[in-house]
Amino acid sequence: MARRKWGKSWRLKPRPEAPPIAVVDTVKNTVRIVACDSHATSFGIKIDQTLSDARALVPDLECSQNRPEELKALLASICEWCGRYTPLVAWSGTDGLFLDISGCTHLFGGEAALVADLEHRLKAQGFSARAAIADTPGAAWAMARYGRLAIVAPGRQREALRDLPLAALRLDETLVIEMAQLGFKAVGCLIDVPRAPLARRFGRDLLRQFDRAMGDEDEVLSPLMPVAELTSEKRFSEPIVHEDDILGTIDRLATSMQPLLQRRGLGVRRCEIKLFRVDGQVCRLAVNASAPVRAPKRISALFRERLAALHDDLDAGFGFDVLRLDILHAEAFDEAQASFDAPRNHEDEQRALIDRLGARLGTDRVRQFGFADTHIPERSFDLLPVLSASNRAGGSLPGTVTKSAWMSEGTTYGLTRPLLLLRQPEPVEAIAPVPDGPPIRFRWRKALYETRRSEGPERIACEWWRDGRGAYSRDYFQVEDMAGHRFWLFRHGLYQRETDAPRWYMHGLFP
Repeated sequence: MARRKWGKSWRLKPRPEAPPIAVVDTVKNTVRIVACDSHATSFGIKIDQTLSDARALVPDLECSQNRPEELKALLASICEWCGRYTPLVAWSGTDGLFLDISGCTHLFGGEAALVADLEHRLKAQGFSARAAIADTPGAAWAMARYGRLAIVAPGRQREALRDLPLAALRLDETLVIEMAQLGFKAVGCLIDVPRAPLARRFGRDLLRQFDRAMGDEDEVLSPLMPVAELTSEKRFSEPIVHEDDILGTIDRLATSMQPLLQRRGLGVRRCEIKLFRVDGQVCRLAVNASAPVRAPKRISALFRERLAALHDDLDAGFGFDVLRLDILHAEAFDEAQASFDAPRNHEDEQRALIDRLGARLGTDRVRQFGFADTHIPERSFDLLPVLSASNRAGGSLPGTVTKSAWMSEGTTYGLTRPLLLLRQPEPVEAIAPVPDGPPIRFRWRKALYETRRSEGPERIACEWWRDGRGAYSRDYFQVEDMAGHRFWLFRHGLYQRETDAPRWYMHGLFP
């Protein structure tokens, strides 16, 4: 609310002269305060206080309705921004985040420097935040909300949490009240008490949360963002803005990853860059490759096309201070050596073109014909994204249709299917000597044709699961007229078995 009124950097300046701010919500049929700023706290306003009591203290209190969905969306954006510290970020209730910073603190000069940098940057974005570091998620959660230490020394969870209230163990509010009535008010009260009576009286969840906070039981965090297979990043002392600087950095990051990919025998299929703006916004751009690649120039060229497609949509603001390249999906890379006199590899050129078009237009817009699982001719093919088709084909692009699929050596004319298939079958007026025989003459598009010879029928049953049980079968004929033109017709409906008046349709033309 304050950020919308006074801007993101309002906490870096003196607070404007304005009434206190609070957020209200209906709790048990009563409008209560669920959040307030420090200015409101100085007037005696507290969390869970009724709005009428708060108005009695501060008549001009400025209130806004609690909107959990907006808070969750805001927290999700902060989660993405926290990726600048570690890729392992998880939810911590409805108002916090867990960051697994194992192996990351040295990049910021140590744990204390990381906490200071995190809190300072969040304050610059208009947020009030508290951070704590501990060996366990439970201890860090407790210290950030109820403790005073920013960093808990390794193995010192019991001493650090001893004087904190039981709510610091992430227990249900009802359980906390019940235990307080029996004299259990602090975490230290549970340390020397026999565990079996506690479990029988208060349930196993109490001991589970206690053990997790103390490190006696592992707690698994589920990262909100997918973890990249490989990551390389660059931090800038001065933020960058220009596209050439961004592309040059991408090329250097891809070059640094090439040896790692070579040692693992992998190539990139999907990668993404994350650009962290100094004001907290995060821009993400992803590209896909139709086959595994590892050449830095090839990867940077894809991002060049991707940036070109954005036009003015990439708002650099005051610049990007961190740029990260993530390899989201990699596959085995074929390192076959080509001979010096080998012809040009047109398949590689085709892949490069597909990748460039996909990066500029979007992978779903680059399509090709593919087969569908049906015998009905007009449904037997579809336009499929090239990359999805290559994934189903095991990483290779679907090539030209094989001879066995469309040709028959035993037929007089070779082709058993027309090269030109009409989008929809067109009605034909036909005369046949017998009901189940081929036509001796037919009229199509106002032109009359005499049959010289024919071949068929080829019967194709209906798809009752799609068209219903009342759909008709088809008898297809290859027909040649007196001028040598060849047609593909079918009779719709079996005479006296499905209909008494079957109709004829033109469906395709042979060369």
